[in-house]
Amino acid sequence: MELRRGVGVYGVLWDSGRVLVVRERGGDEVPGVWRLPGGAVAHAEHPEHAVVREVAGQTGLTVTVDRLRAAVADVTTYPEDDVAVHTDRLAFELSTRGGALRDAGDGPTDQARWVTMAEAERLPLAPFSAELLGLPVTPLPTGAHRPAEPFPPAHPDRRLRFGAYGLVTDPAGRILLTQIAAGYPGAGRWHLPGGGTDHGEQPTTGLLRELVEEGGQLGRVVELLGVDNLHNPAAFGPEGRPLDWHGVRVIYRVLVDVPTDAVVTESAGGSTARAGWFTPVEAADLPLTGIAASAIGQSGR
Repeated sequence: MELRRGVGVYGVLWDSGRVLVVRERGGDEVPGVWRLPGGAVAHAEHPEHAVVREVAGQTGLTVTVDRLRAAVADVTTYPEDDVAVHTDRLAFELSTRGGALRDAGDGPTDQARWVTMAEAERLPLAPFSAELLGLPVTPLPTGAHRPAEPFPPAHPDRRLRFGAYGLVTDPAGRILLTQIAAGYPGAGRWHLPGGGTDHGEQPTTGLLRELVEEGGQLGRVVELLGVDNLHNPAAFGPEGRPLDWHGVRVIYRVLVDVPTDAVVTESAGGSTARAGWFTPVEAADLPLTGIAASAIGQSGR
């Protein structure tokens, strides 16, 4: 079975105790499913830009992003196509800045409505939307997620990588950092622990796995900080040729209650050369990756 990845973004908007939902276009045999407004992130697009674009197209509303609220993953299997699609879904809390609510003229949705929670509970809600709103998750009709068009062939030179990274600290306030190994983009720079998630893996699960592999530490996730976007149209790595990479990276705050010496435990040939604990002053003098510098700069908020 072919394994595919995608990133979806969704907006949570409230108005007088009502939440905004949209209905996907249904077919003759399958009714439309209701969900939070949003859609797929385009190649190289920042997720925050994508959710603003998708919400405007589906509802007519102009919105701004307040914060990243949740990051989860699910897998949908299409036996007829022999394809399993892993989707990392990001939900943002949004504020309305203008526009007027309307139904979409074309595209994947055909209705947009403000509904109370009681009304939402009676709708056929997509599982992700129901879970995020704290409503019961019920199975959808067979074929409800059947794609309208065949899966396009994968682009030979484009890569999408969804990763989970941590601003990892211990009770003394030290920060755990990892150094990128030779042969990988950013070699020699100090980075946040974390990395790409596996097919079918939740972001927090992947992060805690990487924390053990890259630093030998057991941690606990305490807060979702935000999302970082990286586009490198000619990244040269172990593949031996430049590739057009798009990285979407969620960042968590992680605590290690009982720190130990930082040791790289992943198998030889990994992207991490070494790991270490540093005070904030020591970390400021290191050659840091952009995401590490940004996260450390926000650590005192």
